[in-house]
Amino acid sequence: MNRLVKKVVKVMLADIFAQVEVSEQLAIVVPALMIIGYALKRTPKVQDWLIVWILLFTGVIASGFTLGFTVNGIANGIIAAGAAISTHQAYKQTKNRDRDEIIDKVIDEKLNQKK
Repeated sequence: MNRLVKKVVKVMLADIFAQVEVSEQLAIVVPALMIIGYALKRTPKVQDWLIVWILLFTGVIASGFTLGFTVNGIANGIIAAGAAISTHQAYKQTKNRDRDEIIDKVIDEKLNQKK
């Protein structure tokens, strides 16, 4: 792309992102999405890969109804879904890390007993 096109795209993106203001309503939407995600995870007919997309769609719809279907409303829905998914992943990986450390410790103890 030439320089002019790059500048135009940069200005357009800056204008779009300037419209986005993180709303306080995310404090309600994020936990709600986490609960919905938990329920979907326990639903046998819903595949794991679909949960992320369902949460994204639900977040955008919820924010759209409360903030309006504008760039700001849609962006807040995406941010809410990202926050819910990231929080769940951080919890899950921290929990698994503790379990993995215990397993590694037990294996090391067993190996040291055999020596």
